Amino acid sequence: MGGDSTTRTAPHSGGGTNGGPVGSRTGQRLSGLAVALGLVLFLGGFVWAALVYRPYTVPTSSMSPTIGAGARVVAERVDGDEVRRGDVVVFEDKTWVTGSAVVKRVVAVGGDTVACCTEGKLTVNGKEIDEPYLPEGSLAEIKGFPTVTVPEGRLFLLGDERQGSLDSTAHLTDAASGTVARTAVKARVDAVVWPWDGMLARPTGFTELGALSEPGPLRTIQWMILGGAVLVLGGGAYGPIASRAAARRTRTRPEPAGAR
Repeated sequence: MGGDSTTRTAPHSGGGTNGGPVGSRTGQRLSGLAVALGLVLFLGGFVWAALVYRPYTVPTSSMSPTIGAGARVVAERVDGDEVRRGDVVVFEDKTWVTGSAVVKRVVAVGGDTVACCTEGKLTVNGKEIDEPYLPEGSLAEIKGFPTVTVPEGRLFLLGDERQGSLDSTAHLTDAASGTVARTAVKARVDAVVWPWDGMLARPTGFTELGALSEPGPLRTIQWMILGGAVLVLGGGAYGPIASRAAARRTRTRPEPAGAR
């Protein structure tokens, strides 16, 4: 008689019909929001870093072992008035080097008296300074120098590798007794990024003499960039994951009885 009817069932998709978005509408919206927020954090972190920091290459070993020869560092742009004892700074002074930036550690500021050595240690304002950043077993200075009173508005700087560093001790006969003007400072080093060595350790030996500098926003910027990347990748992965889940449900769904 030919009266039999043929019934077919259409597979149910988790997100709609042919070629439509896969997954629930809430999931799609949340994934889009995650991608948008991730891009803001990711790009915002790079923009913030470009505004606040500058990269430098340290060509010599005068700051070893804190910063090795050829290492790349990132330094926060700061005014000279923000510099504190113990900071590693980037400065330019034509009486030291012409046409090139110099990286050294500030050990005394205007009004301080600095000398070396007392029981093998540097003294600032009569206090012996513990300097754990020096090469293991090395002296605070291979050549003693007389007490220097740092003029106001100026800085006394040394390299961490005292044996081979051309620092303030090499300029003691200059008119400024080896000191550098605060206005010569261009930036303060926050971290060694190549080879990766992370944030510089806090110079705790100077805490008895006054407040130390606060670290720059580098860690916050790192978390912004990392968090942004995770959100972008996670949000972008929602569609493919939902599509696979929908396809798996379709393959495993039993066919209704009597269907052909």
